Amino acid sequence: MNYYITYGEFQNHLTEYNRKHGSRVQFREMMNFLYQRGKLSEEPLPPVSPHEMLDDISIDEINRYIDNLVFTVSAHSNDPTNVTEADIIPNSRDVFIIRHPRLTRPLLHKHNYFEVNYVASGKCTFKFENSTRTLREGELYMIAPGSMHDLIIDDDSTVFCIMLRKSTFNKTFITLLSGKNLLSQFFRTFLSGEGHTNYLLFFCQPTKWLRLIIFNAMLECYKNDPYSNICCISWLNQLFSYLLRNYSKTVQFYDYQLGSEFSLVLQYIQHNYQNLTLASLAEFFHYSEPYLCTLIKQNTGQNFTDLVKELRMSEAVDYLTNTSMNIGEIAEKVGYNSSDHFSRVFRSQFHVSPQKYRKEHKTADDTLIPFLEDA
Repeated sequence: MNYYITYGEFQNHLTEYNRKHGSRVQFREMMNFLYQRGKLSEEPLPPVSPHEMLDDISIDEINRYIDNLVFTVSAHSNDPTNVTEADIIPNSRDVFIIRHPRLTRPLLHKHNYFEVNYVASGKCTFKFENSTRTLREGELYMIAPGSMHDLIIDDDSTVFCIMLRKSTFNKTFITLLSGKNLLSQFFRTFLSGEGHTNYLLFFCQPTKWLRLIIFNAMLECYKNDPYSNICCISWLNQLFSYLLRNYSKTVQFYDYQLGSEFSLVLQYIQHNYQNLTLASLAEFFHYSEPYLCTLIKQNTGQNFTDLVKELRMSEAVDYLTNTSMNIGEIAEKVGYNSSDHFSRVFRSQFHVSPQKYRKEHKTADDTLIPFLEDA
């Protein structure tokens, strides 16, 4: 049987319980507490009139609107430390987004779906395995399925929680991960695999645009027309595309087995691949070369030489198709001492010369020159 309560009412009860008893309770514990006192409705509550797509709204206005949205509560797992898709994501949805409740009792837990949390305002405490860190406004993290974690939110901070089915991620968003960059490789190797306890952390600047993407996606979760699910997924495509485009400035990842330092290795390679050698990389991080080779192979599926070549070729393709730089300039930009050497490597990779590749793939120049007269 389903029971109903608005976000605002539920949060008020959590806050009042904490004030009276000086202690906190988990989400499910509070729902049981409210059920026993007849505070949950057995009849569906009137839905809030759905907002149209928003492009300008303050965080206070967002919270006031969310306070009137309705929680639907049904039977949950008896084990609060192991939450499954069936426990929390509605059957008709691939994605479900909530404003994370504040003042809940700490409890490490895991789930079999992806979770993305974005700190829209204020701050929160993020616990992962044996580590703890404070997340501040603008920061976003994505947790791999099976990872033990918890989120503790105080005062009036606002954190959006995006829950995404693993099957949906693999089916819908994997096309975003075909790029030849380290973050895409990380997604493919770790987040889409099994048995990896891990998270990605993005130090995004607090932006209204990012907040509105997530809020608009959340609004789709509370619409019941045939298009709402796919619209929600489309908003998440925007979100992930934004993160992938800007990862080089923000991303870190943590792997419990390896420690967080390997994210720094990946970032260093990404930013210095043009003139990087295995010896200089090993010296910079104080690793032996054999250990570093093993670390790179385990975490990217490639050896150091192939990884650097792939990064160089990916950058070269971008220059060939989007700039008018000559072949010698491109060769120097991506780390080759001569255009001949660059051309040989490029031909071995793409089976055509750089010149022919440019001719076949260069972006058309559709520039309109007004008032141009014939000579």
